[in-house]
Amino acid sequence: MNPIQVGLIGFGVIGAGVARIAIESRELIASRMGAEINIKKIADLDITTDRGIPLPPGVLTDNADEILNDPEIQVVIELIGGYEPARTFVLKALNEGKHVVTANKALLAKHGEEIFSLAEDKECILGFEASVGGAIPIIRSLREAFAANPIHSIEGIVNGTANYILSEMTDNGSDFETALKDAQDKGFAEADPTFDIEGIDSVHKIAVLTRLAYGANIDIDKIAVEGISKITQEDIQAAAELGYRIKLLAISKYDGHSIDVRVHPTMLCEEHPMAQVNGSFNAIRVCDEWMDENILVGHGAGALPTGSAVMADVIDIARAIISGGVSRIPPQSFPKREIRHIPLRDASDVSSSYFLRLNVQDRPGALADISSVLEKYAISIESALQKGRGEKGKGVPLMIMTHTAKEDNIRKALESVSSLECVIDKPVLIRVEI
Repeated sequence: MNPIQVGLIGFGVIGAGVARIAIESRELIASRMGAEINIKKIADLDITTDRGIPLPPGVLTDNADEILNDPEIQVVIELIGGYEPARTFVLKALNEGKHVVTANKALLAKHGEEIFSLAEDKECILGFEASVGGAIPIIRSLREAFAANPIHSIEGIVNGTANYILSEMTDNGSDFETALKDAQDKGFAEADPTFDIEGIDSVHKIAVLTRLAYGANIDIDKIAVEGISKITQEDIQAAAELGYRIKLLAISKYDGHSIDVRVHPTMLCEEHPMAQVNGSFNAIRVCDEWMDENILVGHGAGALPTGSAVMADVIDIARAIISGGVSRIPPQSFPKREIRHIPLRDASDVSSSYFLRLNVQDRPGALADISSVLEKYAISIESALQKGRGEKGKGVPLMIMTHTAKEDNIRKALESVSSLECVIDKPVLIRVEI
């Protein structure tokens, strides 16, 4: 059997990991599928930096068209990230009848409808396991293992950088800036960590998972998002005292009529299985009618974990090529004729329990004033904890845990609470998930 010829666009950290796996596991891969996989060309703007990977002469090029226009190349791997020129490269590859593997969650979240539709029209296989959860097989699970299951919710710790920072703050008492610098020093965070710490990366990933779970097009600009940059040690310690840990959670819930999709810091009780997923690990919880819940945990990032997910897709495509078949699974889990517009639930309509941290004057009646405002907006208090005594001119932290309340009510209540004379700073709100 002739080798399956592959072209790789993007030779950064992940691209180098893919090349290493392809070369070092060449014999293992060939023994499992009956044919070799050969990376014929690698395109990158930087073809001079040594990645420490032995490549035959002529493999590297700075021109992606040498891959896209090569009739021998059957599979194109896109690992440059971002919207453009990644979108152009992927669409051209599909139009040329080439199968595509990508780890680009931003591209799929923003332009998924166009890309998935073209892949189906061209009968090309689109592999994107590495786009969410690194080495965690969540894409394959949603498209195959859970294909008969009516899914009603997905919750996930899907950003390793944010999880590492919050774990350091929780377990080692680090402040946010110290934990972020440590993550950068260890290679868990980019020099510009905005997408990770502000939840944008998680928005891209939960949009991809939502499409696969419910067969819905999602406008990522309408997803409510809050990052972790405002989380303080006071929040971490208060959560611990109440028996919770704070995680950046991506949430998608479908009630049969609308979808509640959001990303924000969330308090999980310490007994919750995802509360103990720490460091740079990811965890994704899928709940449905038949199996109740299933939680997948693993390395969510890194050259080799992500590279292994990319290569798994390449091998899956190679097996289809060898068998003479085409994709047996619609790229987006549902055939495109079944993809629907399902409205997103407005964030103000969501109900949850809430943790509130306020800085208040240490005087009689302060809690009563705050409670009166909360009661006005139908918000009942489950517990309240005041820490210490306040110095003159300074406040004391007051922590309140509410019963389930409507988001719109809690926001209106906090606006009124902020105007009280006894409240010194703007209140902090963190949602609680059971």
